[in-house]
Amino acid sequence: MLKEVVAHVYDVTNSGSEKANNTILHINRFFKDGIGVGGIFHSAIQVYGDEEWSFGFCEYGSGVFSCPPCKNPMYTYRESIVLGETTCSIFTMNQILRELSREWRGSSYDLLSRNCNHFCDAFCEMLDVPKLPAWVNRLANAGDAAMEVAEITAFKLQQAKVEIINASRVAYRFISGVGSNAPTTSEGPSDSGGVVARPQGTWFRNLFSNIGVKPSSSNSSFPVDFDDEEPEDEPSSSSSSSSSSSREK
Repeated sequence: MLKEVVAHVYDVTNSGSEKANNTILHINRFFKDGIGVGGIFHSAIQVYGDEEWSFGFCEYGSGVFSCPPCKNPMYTYRESIVLGETTCSIFTMNQILRELSREWRGSSYDLLSRNCNHFCDAFCEMLDVPKLPAWVNRLANAGDAAMEVAEITAFKLQQAKVEIINASRVAYRFISGVGSNAPTTSEGPSDSGGVVARPQGTWFRNLFSNIGVKPSSSNSSFPVDFDDEEPEDEPSSSSSSSSSSSREK
């Protein structure tokens, strides 16, 4: 014998604040009634008898519970939707509910990924009838999608930051090399009569300080890990001694 399966949908108005509850009602009217997108809803399933079955949070035990149809005292009843007909007997339905009661613990409740609407979908699947209309749980589905997009975006931003820093390091070394070949100027007194002008190195140093990369204290080098980079030749002892002797003279 076929038995009708009905979903009862409520506006979630259990915040304890009349102002917040009215705001939720306005949101649901606009997004569901106005443009047909969805809203903030609670749902329950009725098959046999004068009970509807749903799922909610509790610290211990099963989160599966029942109440008289359309009479959940925590929410504001909105409408009922006939989902289809099941071939399950009342005995089979009770077996399904016992299985769901063990699986759906109250402490596992999650607003976005494991709420009452997800439970109703699981119940309907086991009764072999269509799931809830998409608008009933669209808020949670949108939340899941937003979280996934946020995680992907954060990963891509991290990748981009690494690439920007690496590219900046390469450019810094290149411009520093150009600066080292620039002619000397007489901006200040020195032993050689001038100092090397490297405005590009200063500009890149400021850039790195802004993006959190700290170059070395020397204008002519930057700490970069390149596998193909060869270490700079250290000055020979003869050249060091000759320059030392020239200063003594």
